[in-house]
Amino acid sequence: MVFRTLVCNIYNNKGSSARMISVKEAQKIVLNAKLRHTAEKLPILEAIGMIMAEDIISSDDIPIYDNSAMDGYAVRTIDVKGADKSYPIRLIIAGESIPAGKISEARVEPGYCIPIMTGAPMPAGADSVVIKEDTQRDSASVMVFREIKKGENVRYRGEDIKKGNEVFKAGDIVNPASIYALASLGIDKIKVYRAPVIGILATGDELIGINEKLMTGKVRDSNSYLLSAQVKDMNIRFKRYGVVCDDEKLLLKSIKKAVDECEILILSGRISVGEYDLVKEVLDDLGAELIFWRVNQSPGRPLAFFKYDSRFIFGLPGNPASAMICFEIYIRPLIRRFMGYKDLFRPEVDAEAIHDFKNKTGRVNFVRVIVERKQGDYFFKTAGSEEPGILSSMISANGIAYLPPNTGDVKKGSRIKVYLLSEIR
Repeated sequence: MVFRTLVCNIYNNKGSSARMISVKEAQKIVLNAKLRHTAEKLPILEAIGMIMAEDIISSDDIPIYDNSAMDGYAVRTIDVKGADKSYPIRLIIAGESIPAGKISEARVEPGYCIPIMTGAPMPAGADSVVIKEDTQRDSASVMVFREIKKGENVRYRGEDIKKGNEVFKAGDIVNPASIYALASLGIDKIKVYRAPVIGILATGDELIGINEKLMTGKVRDSNSYLLSAQVKDMNIRFKRYGVVCDDEKLLLKSIKKAVDECEILILSGRISVGEYDLVKEVLDDLGAELIFWRVNQSPGRPLAFFKYDSRFIFGLPGNPASAMICFEIYIRPLIRRFMGYKDLFRPEVDAEAIHDFKNKTGRVNFVRVIVERKQGDYFFKTAGSEEPGILSSMISANGIAYLPPNTGDVKKGSRIKVYLLSEIR
């Protein structure tokens, strides 16, 4: 196989190497990949956080009738003109209190009022509502202590949404307020861009189940759980295919099954140039097209990106920090683009270094940091070890600092771009 020959040449000739591309080039390739967007109808509560794939036109006025915005008394504005605490105006109660959902047959005549609850239809003759707090009631009448304007405390028909109005456009994000509006319009399902199904498969003879006892030479399969958690955090579907040992036939069979069931497959481990790093060879046998392999970054240099028919396959390094950061920088943005989002990356801030950082030049370094906010400005400090096999620093990190190849050592007070992994409290 062509790629297997390349791997063998690299392994046997340390003076040669496959072309290593820049982070910007890798991101551009991944995010310019041709996608096949598909849409599906989902119950509105299942569509939270997704992107609408259709315009929504209102078939009703919302509200569909004039109604009271407050508990109080439906009145004629002219009848309470000049009312205040030193000059209250007495109105006669004309009928029973109107609750929400009931239409009153009574009419508000001059000098009269009708008790009304929030959301109740306005009775004929009334043009405003005096709130309860501005009144004092006895058995048959009400003293009003404040004059009001016409239409005060009244919600008019179509005031919120008018029939025929475009309420949402394709591309809008479904959020809780959207759900309220859709429910008000009587829409229980909505067409949204479908999230891709993500497959996660770990490789390596050294991996054991998380419930198995550790022994020399073995490590628990934590990477597939890490990557699954990152996908689950996006509230989308995924399939964990567990661990496949270093057997070319078994690996090929597992990958074939996964790419038949998923749009994006994430492979963890066995993507370097070692004797047992079989992933690239197996994908070559499968007929997957290698787009790039090796990115000039740390951690995560041996990152591979393949295309197989309309599917995409990522080969991630086995080191946990490498896998986690590669997911954040490449895979998560691709998933969001697949789902129709325009903002693909984590929120970024310009943050100030609290202390000096040692930084190797010649490559992009993604540094695990703790971001703090003080007096409206952002500051960052190290989260711990930068070794790619160390995940403990990712546990405490809430940001990833982006250090370009020519940055050099970062001095205290320097300002650096930082991706925020979580909300800053």
